[in-house]
Amino acid sequence: MNVTGHTRRPASIRDVATAAGVSYQTVSRVINGHPSVRPATRERVLVAIEELGFRRNATALALASGRTRTVTVLTANTTHYGYASILQGIEESARAASYAVGIGVLESAEAAAVAAEVQRATDAGGGIVVIAYDPAGVRALGAVPDGLPVVGVVETPASPPGGESPWVWTDDREAAYQATRHLLSLGHETVHYVAIPSSTRRTSARTSGWRQALKESGAPEPRPVQSSWGPAGGHAAALKLARDPSVTAILCGNDDLALGVLRALHETGRAVPGEVSVAGFDDAPHSAFLTPSLTTVRLDFTGLGRAAFALLHGALEESAPVAPHPVSVPELVVRESSGPPPSGT
Repeated sequence: MNVTGHTRRPASIRDVATAAGVSYQTVSRVINGHPSVRPATRERVLVAIEELGFRRNATALALASGRTRTVTVLTANTTHYGYASILQGIEESARAASYAVGIGVLESAEAAAVAAEVQRATDAGGGIVVIAYDPAGVRALGAVPDGLPVVGVVETPASPPGGESPWVWTDDREAAYQATRHLLSLGHETVHYVAIPSSTRRTSARTSGWRQALKESGAPEPRPVQSSWGPAGGHAAALKLARDPSVTAILCGNDDLALGVLRALHETGRAVPGEVSVAGFDDAPHSAFLTPSLTTVRLDFTGLGRAAFALLHGALEESAPVAPHPVSVPELVVRESSGPPPSGT
């Protein structure tokens, strides 16, 4: 048997909308039998459905019943503690509400790659949650078509957004402020900061909180060390900081960075907390079992995921409660890695 050409993918709601010259929402209304669609428009959509051989899959049937029970999470990472915990919270809440959850991994921040992933999520129907902690996520959040239910899990915004921005976040600024104030209260002259990447070009909320605490205390402000998300970045940063005997306190942008910092300080003979105090961020599960155990700021990422789904659920089903912009309150957890500076400093 000779086969030529390429296998044609099944027509989607988007394809029908393009052929009929209407929005995909209008196609959904026709499928649903909604009375607000004009007869001429309805006829064009029905003709396009017939010509394209559109078949109503599970998503379309859900639309027809008025119960779209699908959520797609767009994220650039599924393994880092914060990302993974947010996914856990979304999945737990969605399962309890009988919603299915799909994950679209943003493999690149390039516009074309992001647009393709957003398109796949849109074609899946239902709602979208975007974890926008990085450039790919920020771009994806901005690329979701108007009218589609979407919630963004974002860095702490500079100011509370209006009602048109359905976002949830943790109070990173307050968390960094608390951790820095704790280290300064122990008697350290200043606190050095090893930063995770920001999702935007602006100064991150964690950096702002650290800087605010230093300013209020009249402490010198060292240049932040820009790093990565993982232990290797913290290790590289601390190998440089360890050469400076005036460095007695280091705040890390997350607990994985702190893991690398602790290793580098051990390798260079700087005792923790005897010579250098270290504080992390997030209270990842391993932080309590390091040697020394890690002082950190606890953030409820799983609760943040639940809040994101609750906000999206409210947009998908009018009967569901709609939360405004829930914020997770940080909690300082003091452990063995922080203490007074060495005498004579």
